[in-house]
Amino acid sequence: MTSRPAEVMPFDVGRLRRDFPILTRRVRGRPLVYLDNAATTQKPRCVIEAVADFYTRSNANIHRGIHALSEEATARYEETRRLAARFLNASSPKEIVFTKGTTEAINLVAASYARPRLKSGDEILITHLEHHANIVPWQMVCQATGARLRVAPIDDTGAVILEEFEALLSERTAVVALAHQSNALGTVNPVARMCRLVRENSPAVVLVDGAQAVAHRKVDLKEIDCDFYAFSGHKLFGPTGVGVLYGRYEILKMMEPYQGGGDMIRAVTFERTLYKDPPERFEAGTPPVASVIGLGRAFEYLSGLDRMALSEYEDELLEYGTDRLREIDGLRMIGTAKRKSSVISFVIDGVHPHDLGTILDVEGIAVRAGHHCAQPVMERFGVPATVRASLAFYNTRHELDRLVEALDAAKEMF
Repeated sequence: MTSRPAEVMPFDVGRLRRDFPILTRRVRGRPLVYLDNAATTQKPRCVIEAVADFYTRSNANIHRGIHALSEEATARYEETRRLAARFLNASSPKEIVFTKGTTEAINLVAASYARPRLKSGDEILITHLEHHANIVPWQMVCQATGARLRVAPIDDTGAVILEEFEALLSERTAVVALAHQSNALGTVNPVARMCRLVRENSPAVVLVDGAQAVAHRKVDLKEIDCDFYAFSGHKLFGPTGVGVLYGRYEILKMMEPYQGGGDMIRAVTFERTLYKDPPERFEAGTPPVASVIGLGRAFEYLSGLDRMALSEYEDELLEYGTDRLREIDGLRMIGTAKRKSSVISFVIDGVHPHDLGTILDVEGIAVRAGHHCAQPVMERFGVPATVRASLAFYNTRHELDRLVEALDAAKEMF
């Protein structure tokens, strides 16, 4: 048996749950069962305390001041950049750009990389699994440049058909944008293999939407070999309002900023402006300093856990929950790909998902009901919406049992 590093804590779901204060809440008189982690994850106490400590002790703007508070804030902000690079196995902190979240990160690449370079006849390839945030920005680029949007299809399980994906790659492909993991189905794309297919068949750059993946598996950018990787802090047990865009430095250096303002410039005259090098040129204005510092603490927290053990536990939980839900008559799973993680999406005959979500809320169970900002996925499976129970490492079998019991009761009601 391989021994774990001394600094890595062994996995104990009971102990880890105590790190998350909100999990002790009662909702409508019942203990909270939080199964909406694909929308946002809960925050460990250390992240909450890091944000509070910043506002209590070090609150100041960064990069500008020469006083002690500003210097402290700047140091903590830039330390998060180094932590992010280490967490993702990026080559340098200079490849880490802080954004508001995944959506802004994708829009940054669309506006600063794609729009100035693409032309009529070029193609952007996405997959049928994508969140709206990885569809709409590319549609906007196509409208502005005359490029064409191509879509790799998925099969009846919700997996991308790799042969079709490869067949759509050509010398015309300029950008490939794909999800690491589907937010609506939980399908996990083989992104390293897909990046290799892109390299072998086209000159395209590859952007990976990692919003749903980073909380559930260790991400190694050198192994994936993409050009851009985007995710949101709030889906990684960190604060809202902050995200990360990784970009290969040689590509970031070629890109012009798409927002102008303070702190991203070297010099300004009325005739011209000189921009800073990446990543600063893409961080105009005052950033969400407290949220960035809180995200840094989330990186540290996760780095101190056995990520492989957490992933294995979540996979076991997913299998258990899937098996239990299949015991319910009339329940149909939406998304049954062989490679999936953390998401159980389903419908029950004769009951609208929104009604199910409301009934579950009465029982203190938080799930998502709707199209999950993935309407093309819903259309592919012929449903207007699904109920989505999404997991994190602090969930338990008992919570999934409560979900099944509540759904059984709801089914009887209808």
